[in-house]
Amino acid sequence: MPAHAHARARASRRRGLVALRLGRLAVMGAVAVLILIAGVWASWGTAQHVMLSKGRERGTMTVTSCGEDRCTGPYRPTSVGSTARDLVVVDSEVAVERGRTYAVVVKPGSDEVVRTGTGGLLYAWVPLGGALLLASVVVAGGLGRSRLGWAFGGAGLTLVTAAFLAL
Repeated sequence: MPAHAHARARASRRRGLVALRLGRLAVMGAVAVLILIAGVWASWGTAQHVMLSKGRERGTMTVTSCGEDRCTGPYRPTSVGSTARDLVVVDSEVAVERGRTYAVVVKPGSDEVVRTGTGGLLYAWVPLGGALLLASVVVAGGLGRSRLGWAFGGAGLTLVTAAFLAL
């Protein structure tokens, strides 16, 4: 085989490897971004009520009973325009205890409430923390960016741990 044929074959293989590597980077980057978007999306459903509570019904809830996945109790308003309710519902995963009173925000058009304050805010962003942990594996392994992967993993672990300790 002539020397120029070997050179052409090597150049062709190199282009193929470069295309394969770029394809892997594009796919893994898209997967990492998709995971992070899903984490923000899952968190925002609750976080918006905690973070943007101005103009919403704010008050306190005293937990009187708890089931497997939710707790109930009466709601007493603390904001102007809010109405008292005999029974509101909060997720029991928010670490509420029977007999205690918590600051809450009412989800518009429902009798569901969300805890406010640091504990409620951190709990709302737990799905993003999980997404950061998952994305860290994709970023470090799939993209070969170990420092960025460690940063994502550390941020996710910090968020999840802080939520656990705050609740």
